[in-house]
Parts: sequence; C-alpha cells; structure tokens
Amino acid sequence: MPSFARWRARGSGVRVTGTLTARAAAVTSLVAVLSVLATALVAVPVAVRVANREVKESLSREATLVADLLATRTGDGDALVRRMRKRGFDIYLVVAGRASRGGLPDPVLRTLASGGSVEPRIARVAGRTRLISGKPVPGRPGNGVVLTASPVTGTAAAVWSRLWLALLAGLLTGLAAGPSLARRLVRPIRQAAHAASRLSAGDRSVRLATNGPAEAADLADAINNLAEALTTSEGRQRDFLLSVSHELRTPLTTIKGYAEALADGVIGPDGAQRAGQTVLSEAERLDRLIADLLVLARLEAADLPVEFLAVDLAQLVTAAGEAWGGRYAAAGVPLRVEVPPDPVQAVTDPGRVRQILDGLLENALRVVPPGAPVVLAAGLRRRDLATVEVRDGGPGLTDDDLAVAFQRGALYRRYRGIRKVGSGLGLAMAARLARRLAGEIEAGHAAEGGARFVVSLPVARPSADAAGSPRRRHGDP
Repeated sequence: MPSFARWRARGSGVRVTGTLTARAAAVTSLVAVLSVLATALVAVPVAVRVANREVKESLSREATLVADLLATRTGDGDALVRRMRKRGFDIYLVVAGRASRGGLPDPVLRTLASGGSVEPRIARVAGRTRLISGKPVPGRPGNGVVLTASPVTGTAAAVWSRLWLALLAGLLTGLAAGPSLARRLVRPIRQAAHAASRLSAGDRSVRLATNGPAEAADLADAINNLAEALTTSEGRQRDFLLSVSHELRTPLTTIKGYAEALADGVIGPDGAQRAGQTVLSEAERLDRLIADLLVLARLEAADLPVEFLAVDLAQLVTAAGEAWGGRYAAAGVPLRVEVPPDPVQAVTDPGRVRQILDGLLENALRVVPPGAPVVLAAGLRRRDLATVEVRDGGPGLTDDDLAVAFQRGALYRRYRGIRKVGSGLGLAMAARLARRLAGEIEAGHAAEGGARFVVSLPVARPSADAAGSPRRRHGDP
C-alpha cells in the first residue's frame, strides 16, 4: 500500500512529497510569524498616533504655561524662547496680531489676534510639517504665543527595531508546538492507513477506537463499518459458493455416473434412452444454473440491457400461462390465469418481465404438491402502478422467511434437505430484475395457502436513473 507521505497526482504529472506532519508544523510556524507581523502592522500606526497625541497634549500645556508667564512677567522674551528650544519646542511670540518672525499661517495669527486659542494640530510652518498649539496672553489683547514641535516619525522604526524579538519568540513557539500538534492531528490518519493495510491483507478483525475529535471518530467509524461489511460480505460469498458448488456437484455426479456406466457397458441398449434422458435433464439443470449466475453477475454489474416498451401485462400473463400449462398439467398442478377484461398497460421490458415470471413459476412448480393450485394474475394497483403476481398453494413462507426471501441463497440454506429447493438464485435474480425495471417485488402469504409474489411496474415511462439504465436499448440480452 503506498505511503500517504508520498503520492503522485494522477493525470497532472506533478509529484507531491513530504509528510503531513512536516507540512502541519510548517504551517503552524508560518501562522505564528504572520500573526506577529499582523500585530506589528496594527501596532505601529497605533503607537504613532498615541505618541503624537502625547506631543499635542504637551504642546498645549506648555503653550498655556508660557502665555501665563508672559501675562505676569515683563521679563526677557528672548530668554524664554531659548529655554523652550532647549526643551525641543520652537516658539513664536505674537504681539498686536503680528508674529515675532515669519512662517506662521495667517489663520493662526487671526485666531490669536481675536483672542482665541489654536488647538493642537498639524500645520505647515515655515514650509515644514509641524505640530502647533497657540494660546492668547491673558489681559493683553492681540498678543499670544505659538509653540511648534516635530511630529513623531521615528516610532515606526523603533517598533520595527524591536519586532525581531517578538518574531523570533513566535517562530520558536510555532516550531516547538507545531510538530507536537501535527503528530496529534495526523495520528488518526496513520491509524486508519494501518487499518486499511491490514484489511487489504485479509485481516477482518481490525477495529479502531472511536474517541478523539469528531472527524477522527467519523473516520474510525467508517473503517469499522467497512471491516464489518467485508466480514458479512465474505461470509455470504462463502455460503453462496458452498451452495452453488453443491448444486453443481449433484448434476455433475449424475452425469458422470451415467457416462461411466455407458462407457463400461453396464447400461445396455434398452436403458440407453433412459440414461440419455437423465443426462440431458441434468445438463439442462446445469445450463439453467449457469445462466442464472450470469444474469446475476450482469445485474450486479448494471450492464444488463433493458428496453422499455408499452406492454399489455394481461396479454403477457396469458401467454406465459399457455407456455407453462403443459408442464403444470404433466405434474398434476392446476395453473389458473386471472386477468381483467381490459388491458393492463405498463411501460417495461416484456422479455425481462417474462424472465421474472418464468423464474417464479418454476419455483412454484418445484415446491407445490400435485393438486394444489398456482395462480398467475395481472392487474392495476394504482393508476400509475400495474402488477403481475404468482400465488400458490404450496408450503408457503414464514414471516421470518419473507424478511430474507430475496437474499441470495437464504431460503436455500434454510430448507436444503427439508423440502425441495432450487439453487437459491431465482428470487434474488427476480428482485434485481424488478429494480432494474424501475419496479419492485414483494413476498407475502397467498389466499391459496402458500406464497405470494407481486411484481409492481410503472405505467408511465420511468426515468433513466429510476430504471438503472438508459431508456434506449444499448445491447443484446
């Protein structure tokens, strides 16, 4: 079984390698790195805005302080300017609506001249982008002070310079946690792969624990159900092969015995005709068994052709009754045909319906004792459903038998050696044929005392999906 760690993409010509564990670890590390980068991308603008807000608040406080000093003192303004510049601020004094030097925007001068304050904001001062804040000098109309400072631009570089620490920490954390997490995630897949390998090797005792995440439990359930289904299927196949081999061996033994007797001269001319008839009868029995097996195989492979036509089931049932009348009469079993006076129209394959009826009539003839009736009938169950049925006065079926009547070989295994049985294929084949015709078959108890089999067929043309095959004929039977 190829390892799931290395596989070839069919049809693409691309070979994909590497374990799922390694990929999960790599993805975990990549996610950690991307998370740190995304956090930094969000944090840098926020840090810049916070730093600029702090500078604006500081400008506003300092501008208010300087304005108050100018209102209470008549000291040297030049000394005050030098002190502010040492603290990182650039100062403009406004006297009678005019700045001590050029560069201030006119709206700022007009605001201070009118006695208003200039709230901290970004403005162009002397051709540069600056943060400014202006305050009027109390008690001195037209006078004021403006402080400016450079906006924060180095915060982004500072954040990025420290980012490598967080990036390295996130990367190391991802590399450490990734392999452990990946192994935990991949463990159910490895267990399922190992279980599948054991199943392919013939070990049907494989069972997986259904614990862990829901997806892992679903995978384990699927493997367990597959193991149980394989066990059941192989058991049925063994039983079926045993029953078929028994059915094949019986006529072969008879044919071989008569052939040896004829070859050794044990059977003289007087008994040759009877021996030939026996050999022919057993050969026909083998032929029917092989034909049934072939039909079942084609039905299970869904390649048995069907041809949907408008059919009068009453006429088809009448023809089947006439064909089987001689054999039933020779066996002492009365065969009665019941059809309504009007046609029973259906859209189906008449040859396949006749195949179903022939199988049911042969089964009835095998089990019904002389004198017990067999009824072949046609009718309408609903406006969209027509039926054909076979009822008999034989030993019938129990309720338990009805539940498994159409399982291949089920009734054969139950009644082999107890009463006359066929190969165990007829009813299974009838059920598959009915489904192929977009119909169904039911088993029940007949009013005559035996078994009752009813085949329901559509009156209108079935769809291709319902019929299990295209509407047109696509092969010979």
